[in-house]
Amino acid sequence: MKWIGGLVLFVLMSVVATAQEAPRPQKVEDLVRLLQDPEVRSWLEKAPGPSSIAVEEVDAGLATWEAATRSRIDGVVQVIPRIPGEFMAAASRTRADALSHGKLPVFVVFLGLTAVGLRAERMFARSRRRAEGLQERRLAIGVFAAAMGAVFFAFGWPALPRIVLLVSLLALVAYRTISALLDAAVLASSVRRRAKVFAGVAVVAVAAASLGPPLSIDPAATEAISFCFSIALLALAVEGAVSSSGRTLAARISLCLAFVVIWALWCVGLHGLFWLGVYAMALPTVLRFTGRAATEAFPSEPDSMKRVLLVRGSRAVVVAVAVAWVAIVWRVDPNSLVHSDPAVASVAYGLLKSIVVLLLADLAWHLAKSWIDRRLSVQAEAGNDPSQAARRGRLRTLLPIFRNVLAVMVAAIAGLIVLAELGVEIGPLIAGAGIFGVALGFGSQTLVKDVISGVFYMLDDAFRVGEYIQAKSYKGTVEGFSLRSVRLRHHRCPVFTVPFGELGAVENMSRDWVIDKFRVNVSYDTDIEKARKLAKKIGAELQADPELGPMFIQPLKMKGVEEFGDYGIVLSFAMTTVPGMQTYIRRKAYAKIREAFQANGMGRISMIFSPGPMTLPTMLYADVTTMPSEGALITVLSKTAKEAASCSSTSRSEFLDSLSFVTASSVRWVRRRSTCSFASAICEPVVACSEATAAVCPNRSASMRKSSV
Repeated sequence: MKWIGGLVLFVLMSVVATAQEAPRPQKVEDLVRLLQDPEVRSWLEKAPGPSSIAVEEVDAGLATWEAATRSRIDGVVQVIPRIPGEFMAAASRTRADALSHGKLPVFVVFLGLTAVGLRAERMFARSRRRAEGLQERRLAIGVFAAAMGAVFFAFGWPALPRIVLLVSLLALVAYRTISALLDAAVLASSVRRRAKVFAGVAVVAVAAASLGPPLSIDPAATEAISFCFSIALLALAVEGAVSSSGRTLAARISLCLAFVVIWALWCVGLHGLFWLGVYAMALPTVLRFTGRAATEAFPSEPDSMKRVLLVRGSRAVVVAVAVAWVAIVWRVDPNSLVHSDPAVASVAYGLLKSIVVLLLADLAWHLAKSWIDRRLSVQAEAGNDPSQAARRGRLRTLLPIFRNVLAVMVAAIAGLIVLAELGVEIGPLIAGAGIFGVALGFGSQTLVKDVISGVFYMLDDAFRVGEYIQAKSYKGTVEGFSLRSVRLRHHRCPVFTVPFGELGAVENMSRDWVIDKFRVNVSYDTDIEKARKLAKKIGAELQADPELGPMFIQPLKMKGVEEFGDYGIVLSFAMTTVPGMQTYIRRKAYAKIREAFQANGMGRISMIFSPGPMTLPTMLYADVTTMPSEGALITVLSKTAKEAASCSSTSRSEFLDSLSFVTASSVRWVRRRSTCSFASAICEPVVACSEATAAVCPNRSASMRKSSV
């Protein structure tokens, strides 16, 4: 092994020696010698840095752009006098080309094709015989274009006449389409007329600019023609802004300045900014009109998915086309600011992509929201089937929560995609959001408790929207939810917003069925069996009622004697109803029981007091009958006081017993009616009776005074 180690050491030393002996290249020697030269070192110290070079390049780029723009404008101004000559020369070449191939002049052929299209459109309109609307106008224009296109493509045309005819026919169809859309718009007649003139001039300008290269017109002349048309369009726009009476003077001046600025951007060659300005001015109106036109063309129910898809989808298509056009302009325009810096280009195209992402997110959200709202409205209008009612309640509870969660998800996903398109690294953001979520979970334990408790309440189906619940000291009808709380409407109208973490055990009073029990007091001589039969008959009548019958699960029944009271017996009644309707049914049952008991001589307790030769009857009525009137009780009390003052001590004691009994019933009346004047009227005869008997019954007089107070 030693000789192997020695061999390796020898090879390494040879390699090192060879490397040390290898001479440096000549270029390296020259570079070292130049760097050691004092003049070179002096020049390097005085040389400008990278920032200065970049500034000079930017200045040179701006100067070049300014010179090119000035030269182009000067060339356009100089070529304007030559426009008529260029136009006549192009017309002569087109006419000569048509005649040399045995064809009619282009203008005559154009009139013939237009006549064929109008004839086909008239025949189509006669066959339809429908009310004229936007959809019918579009179909008619489609027939017009199809007829002209069929005749045009059925014959062969020379090169120049063919391109002129094609551009002219397309311009005519485009103008008629725009006119139909403007007629369908809700605009004043003067505004509609100006808009049609503006659209006609714009269509002619685009057609003239498109025919320049095929007809061999000088590019400078073509640009000059476009410049002249742009001045005409600017004049029409300014005139329309000045003539609008619905705007203030400041608004009209601002609108005119905006038109001038947009026109200036086009003139100096900043086409990207020009189109952005055009979209900023016209896009809101175009979007409103597009949505209205889509609604009229395809009528549907409000808030339906079809309507949302048509309205939002058509608007999204318009915005997407505008974004695509701006992207094309930026890509083909050499003077665009996007080409000046890769960072600017990345941000610009990222913004365009972000707009598309936001459009898709908006469309998805509104479709989902429309479906959820539609489901909620359909569930609210459904029938009274108990199984369907339970399903509706669960959907009305869960769908709003799902809608909120979906909104948060769509917003978060769209925001992250937009940030990614703008060049922001979203990986650290997601990681930071996770860490922040953990910190928030530890720091906001109450909030986390509320959210998690709400999730489990929903999973357990503890309550639904519209159900009456009670939790601790909170009770009421469930009106709605959020992610952390439930909103309860008390039966006396206050609204409780209770966090889910504060609910605890929930008592649901609106689930499945309700057993309602109540009691009725009758006299001791009441026939119990007769009362049972009357209650059964009343239960059958209530169950046969078309309004109350569907609310019953089990009919009204008398359970029997519940207890013996001081002045009568207490009968117990019970019935099983659907949740939430027991109070309404109980009121109806009270009324029928009162009528039936009165008709059969039941329901009142009669007690006869016989103090010596005098007889004073006193009547008390049970809960199901009417109580004595205020005047009747006051009369009884006054008469008792007068008679008690004129009889012996023994008789007076019996009268005081009768008076105590009547006073107890009057106190119960006062507690129910809360009538202060009646209470004062009762106290006066009680106090008079007590004073009259103070001499012979001092102890009873004191108790009477206390009772009156």
